[in-house]
Amino acid sequence: MRFILAIVCLCFTVTSFSQSQPWKGKFEPIDDLLPTPNSYRTASGAPGKAYWQQRADYKIKATLDEKNNTISGDETITYYNNSPDDLSYLWVQLEQNVNKKGNEDFGYAFGGVRDNMNTRHMQFLTRAIDFPAGYSIKYIKDENGNNIKSLVNNTMMKVLLDKPLKSGESMSFSIGWSYPVTDRSMYLLSREGYEYFPEDDNTVYLIAHWFPRMAVYNDTEGWQNKQFQKLGEFALEFGDYDVELTVPADHLVAATGELKNPNDVLTRKQRQRLEEASNSFDKPVMIVTPEEAKENEKDKASKTKTWRMVAKNVRDFAWASSRKFIWDAQAVQLPTNKVMAMSFYPNEGLPVWSEESTKAIMHALEVYSEATFDYPYPVCISVNTSNIGIEFPMISFNGGRPRNGEMSQAAKAGMIGTIIHEVGHNWFPMIVSSDERQWMWMDEGLNTFLHQRTVEERYPDFNHTTPKSIVNFMKGDKNILRPIMTTSDNDLLSQFGANYYQKPTVGFQMLRNSIVGKELFDQAFKEYANRWKYKHPNPADLFRTLEDATAVDLDWFIRGWFYTTDNVDIELADVKWFQVQPEVSIEDKQKQGNLNVAAENEGEKAKDFSSGPEMINMVTTPDASYGQFLSRIDEAGVRKQVEGKNIYEITVKNNGGLVMPVVIEWQYTDGTTEIDRLPAEVWRTNEYQTTKTFIKDKEVAKVVVDPNGEFADVDNANNSFPKVDEASDFDKFKDSKKN
Repeated sequence: MRFILAIVCLCFTVTSFSQSQPWKGKFEPIDDLLPTPNSYRTASGAPGKAYWQQRADYKIKATLDEKNNTISGDETITYYNNSPDDLSYLWVQLEQNVNKKGNEDFGYAFGGVRDNMNTRHMQFLTRAIDFPAGYSIKYIKDENGNNIKSLVNNTMMKVLLDKPLKSGESMSFSIGWSYPVTDRSMYLLSREGYEYFPEDDNTVYLIAHWFPRMAVYNDTEGWQNKQFQKLGEFALEFGDYDVELTVPADHLVAATGELKNPNDVLTRKQRQRLEEASNSFDKPVMIVTPEEAKENEKDKASKTKTWRMVAKNVRDFAWASSRKFIWDAQAVQLPTNKVMAMSFYPNEGLPVWSEESTKAIMHALEVYSEATFDYPYPVCISVNTSNIGIEFPMISFNGGRPRNGEMSQAAKAGMIGTIIHEVGHNWFPMIVSSDERQWMWMDEGLNTFLHQRTVEERYPDFNHTTPKSIVNFMKGDKNILRPIMTTSDNDLLSQFGANYYQKPTVGFQMLRNSIVGKELFDQAFKEYANRWKYKHPNPADLFRTLEDATAVDLDWFIRGWFYTTDNVDIELADVKWFQVQPEVSIEDKQKQGNLNVAAENEGEKAKDFSSGPEMINMVTTPDASYGQFLSRIDEAGVRKQVEGKNIYEITVKNNGGLVMPVVIEWQYTDGTTEIDRLPAEVWRTNEYQTTKTFIKDKEVAKVVVDPNGEFADVDNANNSFPKVDEASDFDKFKDSKKN
């Protein structure tokens, strides 16, 4: 055996160094792609001793005017400059301005002008029916009531300070503002605004990125003041919120934070039911029943109520308001926290929302908490809406409704998946607070990874993402494809879902299931989440943590999967079958003359195993081969180990550009199978082709590479030996007609 392995090593070395195509450095360190470690962000991927981040606390009083569909507010921001820099101005985000005409509205998503098009398509393209949008800033004042100068640049407002805000200091200032709430049906990618229900003349308000809020100032970018263009979402600072929301008296409000004045806004019966729900761990309790919600729709209150919500250490605040809401809730007990899972939905969501929404919240809370850290907040809310899913701390707006009370299994799976996904965003990016505007994949990819795990574990009958799911995208036109490491707003609307959600998910699945191993990867993933909770990680922090916490060199994987559009296409180019010729003298061999010796067939390439094995004439090792070694190998022992065995030499080619581990399935003539796994490092010295030798007791009928689809191989037709002839598209069409 040792003799054979020595020969294999020699052959492999020669083959590896015979690479004739350009060397791409696929296994070189990625230090040149990542920022240099420093005292703020270490080479291990952890926050450094000098790490800092800013903070902003908010006190907001806002009023919803249902008659005019407007919101007006007054807020006080207390901003803490924890940076080492003195700041002569501040940047405040005005994201409602993105809805003004002239900004990106994705109207082209359904194509341009055609000779036959519907009115809604024309509205998306032209905004033929215009509508008011954007902020009216009434005042900006310092804590002494003095006016502060400002300059508005679309979705960003520059606040000009009379004197610099020094490092370590804080300041408070106030802003008065208002804006018209937009009709979500009037434009695409409308993740906030109002939805009108003409049958009962009522409205559901989804209120998000609704108040002027601080931009992020950090150690890697300074001010993150990229304009909001909808795809690249939010970069926000953590803080405490004290919010008073004045709405029509018959509205229910669902919001980030804890309700601090239930006696003022809830009936006695609702408070009793809420108390019952806090001790119900097996099923939801109806706080507002469908019948009560239906009755509430009939009249519109002329009076108002003010709901006071308080949220600690969150990066955002969102809310929903309507008289149409049904409300259910139940408790979820985590190891370190009890959470109230709640759902708000109109009667149009029945029956599926009462059956599934709060249950889906519970499943997400349990799976994500186990994979990262316990959900730390007191409530987790799912609000039903149309067409979308969008997330905020403690609350998410989730699409999916039955038609006439009916919903297909696929539609139900989509709805439940949306709820799980948006609830999961509480971890990424609401707590592990990456920069969505810069790197959408950092929250969408990590979140989708755990979302799909939740579906796989808790809803096994539903489809979930696997490496096979990304194949069609990966073999797309490289003139169009972008790497994952592309700024959020610079990808195509038609492919950002695959590139920022699915591709990172599949990458993490491959690391967990096939490259690093589940236990070690799960520990590393949890390490990253805990290192960076309530902080602002960058891609390098994630990449470095995964390597630091696994002792696995992943530079080759990160370079290929995240920084290129290469794909996986590993071809099983050749399989040779050998046996060792029984020991005979040279004279006897010459007399036999008809033995099938390997050398005699050199250059021929078998298409299958039908011609039998080629024979190896294994001779005694000459003394000169040992160099300065005085010991000698056990010649008889080596021969005994290999005689009667089957020796297979396989050659695999890397046609797609991405190096990956090679998984080989041996299908034996007796019907059994066996798996061998080669690490990605087999491509180190030849990035295009590698050869490996195996000894097997049994005869092989077929060899298959990546038999279980672990690596998103884009061409399975070249993964087998003997090659499997695939039917042509025409033949497939004919067969479909026969059936």
